[in-house]
Amino acid sequence: MLPDNDSLALFVKAAECGSITKAAEASHISLGAASRRIALLEHKFNTTLFERTSKGIQLTHAGSALVEYAKNILVDLNKMQSEMSAFETGSKGVLRVLAASSAMAQYLPEDLARFSRAYPDYRLIVHEAWSTEIIQSVSSGEADVGVIVKGAIVDGLDIIEYRTDQLAALFRADHPLAKRKSIEFADVLDYELIGLEASANLMKLLTMEATNLEKTMKLRVEVKSFEAVLRMVQSDLGVGLLPKDFGMSKTGTGDLVCKPLPEAWAVRQMLICTRKEKQKSQALLDFLSILIPT
Repeated sequence: MLPDNDSLALFVKAAECGSITKAAEASHISLGAASRRIALLEHKFNTTLFERTSKGIQLTHAGSALVEYAKNILVDLNKMQSEMSAFETGSKGVLRVLAASSAMAQYLPEDLARFSRAYPDYRLIVHEAWSTEIIQSVSSGEADVGVIVKGAIVDGLDIIEYRTDQLAALFRADHPLAKRKSIEFADVLDYELIGLEASANLMKLLTMEATNLEKTMKLRVEVKSFEAVLRMVQSDLGVGLLPKDFGMSKTGTGDLVCKPLPEAWAVRQMLICTRKEKQKSQALLDFLSILIPT
């Protein structure tokens, strides 16, 4: 028989606290009951999980192995309970949506909020990821809908054009480029830059275009989000590269300037991708299709 969930949760808590007494208090059970649960776990696996010392308890090698399994089991159980609760009377279930940073920083949150208001019987779980990760998750069934930037390989998935964005440069108002009426990507390459991690499709595109200009990107800082790009620009660490609409939304105080890149390649198409079997996600796909500007 497998160990019960409460005993696994108590075991993890004891490992984190370094004390069965503290774990018992946090779990609102007596110390005796907690000790019996730990002893039953050790009996079930026929091994010692904790070394008892005068300073508390420490995980044995077996305990260290078990704690990772126990955490994963508890996380999966939590997800299961959360998703099954969405199938209460009148609910249509859970839709898992993965989206690229550009979509998350601009249109998608409001579009999903409008969907939720129109279809309150669906529950949305939304995460941000790189386009390649999104495609893998949709293909494997871990996500129902993905929003990516065109350019990644999407073999075997159905694709719907979503929205477009335009890349821009963001810099402080006291930067030399701020005085220019317009700029090109070649102008930006003369300065130190702030961008996303190298694995992001955006950075691959920018690197390729810099190569076409026979210039090198002077990438000073790599971050995981456009909010982080913004903070780095504000701290005068360089010129930020990000979607225009996001950048323009941050220039209201006058301390930052955002200028769009005029090159044709700087306008990017976003795509919605799903598996061929999309009955579960059809309502969301139909709703987003209506919102797409013609």
